[in-house]
Amino acid sequence: MRTQSLALLSLSLWVIIISSSFDAVLSKRYMRCELARKLLQQHGFERSLLPVWICLLEHESDLDTAKITANPNGSSSYGLFQINTRYCQQDRRGGVCNIKCEDLLDENLRESASCAKRIQTSEGFRHWNGWQRYCRNTQNLPNLKVICGI
Repeated sequence: MRTQSLALLSLSLWVIIISSSFDAVLSKRYMRCELARKLLQQHGFERSLLPVWICLLEHESDLDTAKITANPNGSSSYGLFQINTRYCQQDRRGGVCNIKCEDLLDENLRESASCAKRIQTSEGFRHWNGWQRYCRNTQNLPNLKVICGI
């Protein structure tokens, strides 16, 4: 009986270690310039809008792909772009962007970037509170040309 308990405890510890390692691989907290380059080069974001996106993402998610926010209206917002549950569905593909909300937490930004651009095209940056509070004023935007050489 004691041997079984010890074996179960050992197995549980391995599951925890593997799970925490797995999460660390999937999520990421970006540095400002690293993210700006990735959005520009790999995801086709417009260079002229890049300072707005970086400001927005710094205030919405602190550049962390693993961020989940519970909103006062009962919805949640996921990932780097803090995409609301009306654009994704938990546990299966769905919503306006036809994606799983959990996929928005991945450091691979393909689906989250595509959905964010779709939201911005249809609703503008006003969709995000971070833009309304902090990034609407162009004086608050980072000068990526000076800071990052972009």
